Amino acid sequence: MATLKRRRFTPAVTGSYVLVVLYALTMVIPLYWLLISAFKSQLDTVDQPFLPTFSSGIDHFTEVWNLLSMGEAMLNSLYITAVSLVLTIVVAVPAAYALARSRGRIATVFERVYAMGFLIPGFAALVPTLLLAIELKLFYTREFMILYLPASAQPLAVILLTQFMRTVPAELEESATIDGAGRFRILRSVYLPLTIPGIATVSILNFIAFWNEYLYTLVIVGINPELRTVQVALPTLQGNQGITDYALVCAGTVISVLPVFLVYAVLNRRMENALVQGAVKG
Repeated sequence: MATLKRRRFTPAVTGSYVLVVLYALTMVIPLYWLLISAFKSQLDTVDQPFLPTFSSGIDHFTEVWNLLSMGEAMLNSLYITAVSLVLTIVVAVPAAYALARSRGRIATVFERVYAMGFLIPGFAALVPTLLLAIELKLFYTREFMILYLPASAQPLAVILLTQFMRTVPAELEESATIDGAGRFRILRSVYLPLTIPGIATVSILNFIAFWNEYLYTLVIVGINPELRTVQVALPTLQGNQGITDYALVCAGTVISVLPVFLVYAVLNRRMENALVQGAVKG
């Protein structure tokens, strides 16, 4: 029987473990503080910031839910995010397929044009986007955000999906072509099943970006309680004379991040598979 070799804790290995633990703490401690603060009184959040007293129970959650009409805000966020995400995938998948199966200079030019989208800061396009919304008579509407968000997400979505689709063996497409399959059938039956991890990765990244969008939603949709999203509603918890109940804000933040955690819990396995496949093939 082969004996297991013990890992030597050299200074480099020990230092790596220390850095990993420190990085984990920088991620866990803020989340821990956020969660326990949502169940504490305003006084306890200041006097005992890291002690889980649970002095207020779930009162802050019910207060935030009623004060901000959180149910309506959640539905608005879900509506904008879900429809925008579907449109992003519907547009990005065919574009990525066309770039992945093309080998000419034109395809290279188009791919570089998509990549140039990363060079444009989001706030730089705010004024032209606002003027466009007014011109289309979609100012103060959720529908314009449903058009804007997929457009802003195309560079990342197309570039990532193109790389995933290029890993599909050419022999599979040739076999499907010999069997009489057309382009759309090849895309649906060959490429889509093999790029599900990539689509899951793009979906998670874009869901987080769409759900947390604040600046454009504030400017385009506004603060109308019937139309505003969760991210626009939360800052209105600012109290009188600039005094903010941080326990109340923490409760609202916990409510707002729950959908992100649920989506990640559903799709994280697909995303992990995509990362592993990319590492093996790379």
